[in-house]
Amino acid sequence: MWICVIIGVPLLLGAVWMMNPIKVHPMAVVAKADADRLERDVRTLTGLEGFRCFERPDDLDRAAEWVKAKLMASGLLVEEESFGVGDLSFRNLVAHYGAEKGPVLVIGAHYDVCGEQPGADDNASGVAGLIELARMLAKNRPTVSHRIELALWPLEEPPNFRSSAMGSAIHANSLALRGADVRGMISLEMIGFFSDEKGSQSFPAPGMSLLYSSRGDAIVVVGNSSSWWFTRRLKTRMAGSTDLSVRSMNAPAFVPGVDFSDHLNFWRHGWKAVMITDTAFYRNPNYHQVTDTPDTLDYERMAHVVTGVYAAITTL
Repeated sequence: MWICVIIGVPLLLGAVWMMNPIKVHPMAVVAKADADRLERDVRTLTGLEGFRCFERPDDLDRAAEWVKAKLMASGLLVEEESFGVGDLSFRNLVAHYGAEKGPVLVIGAHYDVCGEQPGADDNASGVAGLIELARMLAKNRPTVSHRIELALWPLEEPPNFRSSAMGSAIHANSLALRGADVRGMISLEMIGFFSDEKGSQSFPAPGMSLLYSSRGDAIVVVGNSSSWWFTRRLKTRMAGSTDLSVRSMNAPAFVPGVDFSDHLNFWRHGWKAVMITDTAFYRNPNYHQVTDTPDTLDYERMAHVVTGVYAAITTL
């Protein structure tokens, strides 16, 4: 019996820590994302000429121009951060909202793809979500106590993943150099693929299927141990402002997938950072395939994700 207690209690506590359960408190929703606009932006970005990948720099630059124009059309101040990789030049685009000084909250998404494929979920969905956030902020003008930076980065995908050439690494380093007080960072990484079928959700480790649903019908907030409270605050606000199921996982980076996006570059500076995701290849069979097309996404549920993120970033 005591052996069961000795083994069982730590396992139970570990599961609770990882799942970060909350009590949902409904919030007044003051702004909702537009599913039709999200779909239009995904279709436009994936329909640009060429492929927005590192190996096709002219195509990627064309995507950067489109991204910049969409951010500027929102009415927010947009800054461009150019950087070089070899003899090639790339661009981060950053829109600003809120106080000029004080704590910074970064919300970002990468606009490049892995090779010659459309990348609707990975990561036109995140790009469209971030552009919609810019529109919502500009239209509703919420009062916030921090500065919001909406960043769109290139070079998240191979062959630059985990390297200093990642656009998000350049951005994080520039924040560190100027001594910014980074309150937290949110990476929008594939937010458009959902399934109500049993068994549509897989997991990075054995036993997790006993803790989480096998249906890929939720959005997931993924963080490390130092981001536990940040994860919890985001999850609470997202769950309280939308009907979409919001789950979370806090786990060390050695768990496969936990650090598979731009948030890892903010962890390297010791900042709280999370990834908001549909779990990528653990759910979406089109990951890094030519079949990752706009018609595979669920724009209504994607709009719920963006609505939840907006509620979170304006009330933290």
